[in-house]
Amino acid sequence: MATPATLVSARELFSFPNPVNETAARVVAGGAALMAGTLAVGDVRWLIVPLGYGFVARVAAGPRLSPLGQLATRVIAPRLSARLVPGPPKRFAQAMGATLSLGAAAAMVAGQPTVARVLVGAIAVAATLESAFALCLGCRIFAVLIRWGVIPAEVCEACNRLDLGTS
Repeated sequence: MATPATLVSARELFSFPNPVNETAARVVAGGAALMAGTLAVGDVRWLIVPLGYGFVARVAAGPRLSPLGQLATRVIAPRLSARLVPGPPKRFAQAMGATLSLGAAAAMVAGQPTVARVLVGAIAVAATLESAFALCLGCRIFAVLIRWGVIPAEVCEACNRLDLGTS
């Protein structure tokens, strides 16, 4: 029987870390880039399941429910240097990946493989930029949306103090 100390509340389980270790985020992006790139150029349709699940899981709970997130945060990133960045832009970027991967899955089911490949190709490009160059397109879009007032500045107060151009 679980004790109260071992139980994780739904609020804790379905929260996103803030700040985020950018090194771990880049490792996750590398895995997503590999899966999306394989999907975009090959006929490995089943990869849409772990790709889409990973994005949805990371939006919902950060790395907690994502096998790739767990590998990145518990095994790989601790062996590398950490750089902390605000969490909300990274969550927004994960949501963009979730949207694109779920759209690609729907396109596959609808018999539109070209649309699916374009969507996973976009994921592959964005994830490669994040992984290889620390250029997070979702984070940049998030910053623009804050600047335009679409996303309230209170959503990410740390973003107001940091330059998101490199995260």
